[in-house]
Amino acid sequence: MIINTSGRKVTLSQSFIDTIEKRMTKFDKYFDNDAEATITITAEGSRQTAEITVRYRGFIYRAERTDQDMLIAFNNSADLIDRQIIRNKSKLSSRIKKQEPETVGDITSYDDFADEEYRVVRDKQFALKPMSIKEAILQMNMLDHSFFVFMNEDTNNVCVVYHRKDDDYGLLSPIY
Repeated sequence: MIINTSGRKVTLSQSFIDTIEKRMTKFDKYFDNDAEATITITAEGSRQTAEITVRYRGFIYRAERTDQDMLIAFNNSADLIDRQIIRNKSKLSSRIKKQEPETVGDITSYDDFADEEYRVVRDKQFALKPMSIKEAILQMNMLDHSFFVFMNEDTNNVCVVYHRKDDDYGLLSPIY
């Protein structure tokens, strides 16, 4: 596994980086060498946030935890990633075992992993109106939603604005 470590508003000591790498190597039992893990530690006052993102064969596992101690935040994030991997690996491995041997390594569609557990209980359609990002955030807040889909008037792309846990906003834009 390739491990990338960075710190925002904090300089990470080499011993802490070594601790991170040692813990992350425990995930090698789940992944091949082509998996990539990105660990970002952010310090804001007395709050330490650890974000872990693991990318592997088109799947993304992500966890974020905050604590007063950065090692505890990291360990909590790593525990959450471990639980996500175990939960999803069992679903994926049971699906892969049903496939023919020559297609096991070539996973091309997420539809192959559709499960009764993932039911669509509502299908909603709506008109997309071109608007600015600020207008989309205003609409989202007026509707009291946590996200809002809109047509970005600057790029003509379908985008999503969302409300983050830190009371800021995020924007999801497609890459073609």
